[in-house]
Order: sequence, then C-alpha cells, then structure tokens
Amino acid sequence: MSPARLIGLLAALLVTVAGLGYLASITVLAPTQIPVPPQQAYVAAPVPAEAAAPVAPAGEPVGLPVVDAAWVATNAEAAGVPETALRAYATAQLRLAKSCALGWTTLAGIGWVESQHGTIDGRILQTDGQSSSRILGPALDGEGVAAIPATPESSAWHGNDRWDHAVGPMQFIPTTWDTWGADGDGDGTADPNDLDDAAYAAARYLCADGHDLTTGQGWADAIFSYNHAQAYVDAVHSAATSYAERTGG
Repeated sequence: MSPARLIGLLAALLVTVAGLGYLASITVLAPTQIPVPPQQAYVAAPVPAEAAAPVAPAGEPVGLPVVDAAWVATNAEAAGVPETALRAYATAQLRLAKSCALGWTTLAGIGWVESQHGTIDGRILQTDGQSSSRILGPALDGEGVAAIPATPESSAWHGNDRWDHAVGPMQFIPTTWDTWGADGDGDGTADPNDLDDAAYAAARYLCADGHDLTTGQGWADAIFSYNHAQAYVDAVHSAATSYAERTGG
C-alpha cells in the first residue's frame, strides 16, 4: 500500500471514531474469524546499562526504567515519531512483565491510528506527554455509535454531562480507563490525556488476556480486543510494521 493510501485509511478510521470508543459502539457483525497478519516484528527498547530497572515482587518494576536518550533521538527521527511519544511507548514496553512480548512498535501503531501520536489536527505533543489541546472522540450518544451515558466522574474528563467520549491520544472510554488507567511517568497522576500514562495503560490492557504476541494470531487477537474492527487491526499492523522497518527492527 502506498504511503498516501495508508494515510488516507488511517485518517478515515480517525474521522469515524477511534480506539476503545469505537469498540464500545460495536454490538453485532464482529467477525468470528480474524484474518491473521504476518508475525509482528518485536523491536527492543534498550535501557542504559547504568539505569537498569530493579526487579520487584509480583513482576512489577520499582521506579521507572530510563530509556537511552540517544536511542530515542535516533529512532524517533528514523520512524517519524515525536521523541516524547517514542519514549512513552518504549518506557511502557520496558515496564511490562517479561511474559508479555509487546513491542513499542505495536503501541506506536495504535498511537498513530488513534491520534497521530497526539498531534492530530495540528496539535503539538508537548514534552510532558500532553497534547496542546485535548483530544476527544465523538459523543457516544447512540447516533451511529454506542450510547454510553456520562457520569459525574467521566464528565470531568471530557466536559459532556450527558454522553461519554473516548479521551486522549490512545482514546480510552472513561469506564475503561477506570480499570486500566495507570501512572506511566511517575508523576503521581493517571491521566488519559497524558501519552505516558495512556501508553502504559494500553500496554497493560493488551497484555491482560495472555495473548501470545509473538504469533500472528495472538497479536491480531490482542489488537482486535482493543478495537473490534478488522480494518483497525490491519491499520495498526501496517503502521507498526512500517515503524519496525524504518528503525531496522
């Protein structure tokens, strides 16, 4: 597929409705057999030797791993991904239990499809992981999407006191964020509008069901669980594969 056609496909997906917000809108017609893409390349995110993350009980690292700054700069330029975004994806990968082979390129594929790494519609991804303006999906009001009433708690994220919206660069529905939300950058707050937090939450979500992400089927099943649409699986696979190829993965 040419770059122009890929960008068109990804843009169409974003305009329709993104991520976990779109997942909630699907009630019927989800395919029972998911076409399996080729095995997804796993690209390691290096930790500087002097800053290796210590091991903690229950498979959770103590503190945050520090991703090599030179690696981030080199691969961000090669991939065409903002350095802040690549650091968020790589840090999320390094925080996962060793049993989950989720690579940063998969998170980057999702981040591109959902919000162009927080830069959609001319936004700027700032160094703190926040976009220059908030990213909201359409109101989930039952008009071509699911009807998900807002709560006082969810309204705090999107400002609509009647209907929920998917929120942030990885497009979490507030109720899903309540389950999977996480502090990805160690600032003491779990915020779906912060790509550091959202990337780590997405990683936790993708690894939760124990899919074998080293296989095409396991990888496709995990992405399909994030968004019940085959076109979404295909788009994420195309973007993730492109990032792996550009960075030599």
